[in-house]
Amino acid sequence: MNLHEFSPAAGSRRQAKRKGRGAASGNGKTAGKGHKGQNARTGGGVRPGFEGGQMPLYRRLPKRGFTNVFSRKYAVLNVADLEERFNDGDTIDKQKILEVGLLKKTLSGIKILGTGEISKKLQVRVAAFSRSAVQKIEAAGGRIEVV
Repeated sequence: MNLHEFSPAAGSRRQAKRKGRGAASGNGKTAGKGHKGQNARTGGGVRPGFEGGQMPLYRRLPKRGFTNVFSRKYAVLNVADLEERFNDGDTIDKQKILEVGLLKKTLSGIKILGTGEISKKLQVRVAAFSRSAVQKIEAAGGRIEVV
């Protein structure tokens, strides 16, 4: 089989419906747009959300809260993830975590959470830790460092 022998499956492709081309097509004369009016005109119609001059829904609803542009979004890892991917005595930082493929993006930094168990002595250097993660890492003989 060659590239020029391929064709679409039968019935999967339809001819485009050509509007305004005589009575036989069923879409002649006004081409399904009715008679005159804003929507029959070229470039006619109203913008999305317009309700004919009535106060639109997006302006009637109350606005709540705000977006804090200074908030930090951390990429999170659990101590159990560190346990399974690293060896005893390893120094773990952002670069190492990306290399082993635990995370694809680090966002504003990496935060280690305390879910799971850890028995390896690891030195961890990341942006943030939960209290339980600090306890578990230090109990296993490891060290933490906030960068």
